[in-house]
Amino acid sequence: MVRRTDSGLVVRRFGSAFAIGVALAATSGCTVPVDAVAGISVTGDGHLLGVMMVCGHHIDGATLYVDSDDVDKEVTVGSWTADRSLTAGLTTWTLDSPSAGWTATRPLEPLTAKTTYDLYGWTEDNSWSSGDVSFTLTDRDRLTPGTVRYDDVSDSGDESSVTVPIAEFKAKACEND
Repeated sequence: MVRRTDSGLVVRRFGSAFAIGVALAATSGCTVPVDAVAGISVTGDGHLLGVMMVCGHHIDGATLYVDSDDVDKEVTVGSWTADRSLTAGLTTWTLDSPSAGWTATRPLEPLTAKTTYDLYGWTEDNSWSSGDVSFTLTDRDRLTPGTVRYDDVSDSGDESSVTVPIAEFKAKACEND
């Protein structure tokens, strides 16, 4: 009878250790690697543009959502899939109307004042993602054609939103990626 208790104890301890290991793995903060930078711009006639600088791998699409501290309250307001994976380089597409090379998997909903939106890029297999860009309608209204708003990450890891000419975005966006 002592043997059964000892083996039962071993099984219970192993089971507890296994459960703890699973819980730690589930909460370890694993994320999809970032290898692109998302930004926004506007066309000459005021259409909102998604801007994606892929640094080395690929991106398959992009999603615009309302951010929330509660993941269950994040709301997708638009999503687009590229006809072909985006590879290293710069790509732009209109968010509010059909754009060549893109399919709106969720057409853009009307944007509202005093709401912060985030645009980010993703891959279908979760192998890569882009850094996101946060903006409000006020931020969008400050953009001019040929400029890009994106969230720049400094060498020390500090993040700040900047608006730069598209040529500067193309030249520098991947430096700290």
